[in-house]
Amino acid sequence: MAPPPEIAIPSTSISSDGSSKPFTFYNITLRLPLRSFVVQKRYSDFSNLHTALLQQVGSPPPEPLPGKHWLKSTVNSPELTRERQLGLERYLRAIAEAPDRRWRDTTAWRAFLNLPSSSTTNSAVSAGGTVGNAAAGAADPSTWLDIHRDLKSLLHEARQNLSRRDGALDNGNTTAAAEAGAGAKRALVKAGTLISTLNDGVRKIKESGRLGEGELRRRRDLIATARMEREGLEKLSNSMPSMSSSTSASQAQASSSDKAALLRGGRPAGRVLGAPLPETDKTRELDNQGVLQLQKEEMQAQDMQIEQLATIIRRQKEMGLQISEEVEQQIEMLEALDNDTNRVEGKLKVANNRIRKM
Repeated sequence: MAPPPEIAIPSTSISSDGSSKPFTFYNITLRLPLRSFVVQKRYSDFSNLHTALLQQVGSPPPEPLPGKHWLKSTVNSPELTRERQLGLERYLRAIAEAPDRRWRDTTAWRAFLNLPSSSTTNSAVSAGGTVGNAAAGAADPSTWLDIHRDLKSLLHEARQNLSRRDGALDNGNTTAAAEAGAGAKRALVKAGTLISTLNDGVRKIKESGRLGEGELRRRRDLIATARMEREGLEKLSNSMPSMSSSTSASQAQASSSDKAALLRGGRPAGRVLGAPLPETDKTRELDNQGVLQLQKEEMQAQDMQIEQLATIIRRQKEMGLQISEEVEQQIEMLEALDNDTNRVEGKLKVANNRIRKM
């Protein structure tokens, strides 16, 4: 039988739906043997769960449900929010860790935590999932790592789709190339959302003080590396590699029409910058000045990426120098210990000689 999930409520959030009165979401983090995910519930959901457990089991859970305050609102009272957050966490943990499984085996409990279809909850985050749940889970250090793992999977998926697109273009299969390119763009969009989510999660984790500065710095480096990789993949997605024979024929035909227009004294339909180059979505509607400006922006973006990479390298260099200093200190201590050992060994020889003479 599977062990009960590890449950915690590390954070809360306020509903952003302007069509109704704001209320508080309690972000429940569940750590299963193979995955971690987040479920958002409000206090009324907890109340409905408590009523259903009483009806299905016939006895109240081991921990009482925190009472409802009629004069205060958790939206305007951080103290009340924190008090209720701790009380609801104790309520859930008492059910999850109780030796009596009656409450955990009910359909109300499993429906409340979305436990019946674990495969669905696993794919919710890896495929982009609900952005609200991912954003709430990023405030938890363990769930943050799961979201980062999903981000790496999305980047790998985008890279595979781009490889399939290039192979399809080489074979002249434009339909498969379009499908692979669209799949790469979808993965990159989801990856961009997760990068923003992870960045906000690091900020919330720092505010809560749950991780040290060294671990926070490492996670910022992971975000910077993922952002640089995504930008590189996005540039590959926006560019078109070598075209098929039919595409080359259409380019040759367009080039012939441009030459005919020039012979008639007109102007070519497209931009001529010397040798014919394939157009992209970014450059197709630009003139020479626009292309120059786009090139400057691309160079600035590359310079920024180089600066970020240089910052990471400098940080790694500083860590290497500190490790080197620590090793040198350890070597000096070992040499001093070796000298002390030799000195004690000499004294022992003198003492043994004296004992033999006696």
